[in-house]
Amino acid sequence: MQKSKSLKYSLALAALSVTLVACGGNDEANTGTDANEPANEPANEEPANTDAANNEEPANGDGNTAAEGDAPEKPESLAMWVNDEDAQLDAYEEITARFEEEHGIEVNITPYSMLEQTEGMSLDGPSGQGPDLFFQPHDRMGDIHLQGLAAELELTEDQQARLAEYNEEAVTAFSFEGIQYGIPAVVETYALFRNTELVPDAPETMDDLMATARELTDGSTYGFLMEATNFYFSYPFLTAPGGYVFGQDADGVYDSEDIGLNSEGAVQGAEVIGSWFEEGLMPMGIDGDVMNGLFTDGQAGMVVTGPWAIPDYEAALGENLAVSTLPTQDGETLSSFSGNKGWLVNFYTDHEYWATELALFLTNPESSATYFEMAGELPAHTAVEIDDEFMSPIFDQTQYAEPMPNIPEMSQVWEPIADALNFIAQGEDPQEVLDEAVQQIRDQIVIMQ
Repeated sequence: MQKSKSLKYSLALAALSVTLVACGGNDEANTGTDANEPANEPANEEPANTDAANNEEPANGDGNTAAEGDAPEKPESLAMWVNDEDAQLDAYEEITARFEEEHGIEVNITPYSMLEQTEGMSLDGPSGQGPDLFFQPHDRMGDIHLQGLAAELELTEDQQARLAEYNEEAVTAFSFEGIQYGIPAVVETYALFRNTELVPDAPETMDDLMATARELTDGSTYGFLMEATNFYFSYPFLTAPGGYVFGQDADGVYDSEDIGLNSEGAVQGAEVIGSWFEEGLMPMGIDGDVMNGLFTDGQAGMVVTGPWAIPDYEAALGENLAVSTLPTQDGETLSSFSGNKGWLVNFYTDHEYWATELALFLTNPESSATYFEMAGELPAHTAVEIDDEFMSPIFDQTQYAEPMPNIPEMSQVWEPIADALNFIAQGEDPQEVLDEAVQQIRDQIVIMQ
């Protein structure tokens, strides 16, 4: 049943009041999904728009659109808010021109900071002034759900088939409590960077990596460095032995009461991280600035970081720079954390079907290739070929990446685990420290709720 606009408005106001009471002060969260280096705190969502057609049957067989006769009547125009960076705006101007030519629907683009769009949507959406599509990092899905800003996508069989070709984890990142709200556009993660003068070949396993690290580490020269006390980067090493952040059910819904960061596997991973400092393989106080300085000075063989570091690294190392996926442990490639960004349909739009079609067009293989070439961000669509010696391995790593949990409770995880990792680096007992950190997380979640 289609909701009336007045009912939509009442629901949104109610949801917004809940957000202000339960989540006040949390909208400054640093998402870690912006174009530059990630920081440490994501954010989080609700209702459903059944505005679009539920009866469309795809009939043209070309994998692009449903048959004209089966789709709802076309609007004259669609509006979208695009993050206000020149490269992104230029890319979407080119991509939407193709959509206009193919479908005969004008697309109006408004530059709008990604991190300010939810505030704008909460004001403009209910009044009918909002766009049909807006652009967000996945870790804000909880807040978007709670505020009722995004429509529950009513996908046709054809649309579902096309979405099945995207990175599965990225698609899941834009669902909340089992409801699909968004179409992923880009994926960002990190990988292993090497100075080939010191490390000619990429280590296949963690044993290989640690053997090289021990061989090269001498005085002020290190074989392997990373921001080991930053949970965003240490995630693969805590989860490979079996640790996890929040438990998930078969549909990917998170259980914030099931925290696995002091489980046997997480403790085992923390013990390994602690051993790096105990052996002198990493300096105390290691952070991004220290790591980057040593690597660009030729004093580190390998580092773990993301694509934002490529320009400085390439300028310093030239042809000696190489990138590879993270090594394997127990036969499985280490799973990095990922941040995803994608398109959400305005809860209040009258054109949900065509807004969804536009979102799928913006992120299809051809459009994703254009966007990568012009804006430099890796696509969520797996069919795109990335012809770039540095970005291609990072794109490969996105296939092994796991999205940061998109529930509001995730905001309470970052600081306690970072503190715990710092204590572990100083030699404190991993089990005791992680037990305390998890209790702190639980206490904060209770206060938050």
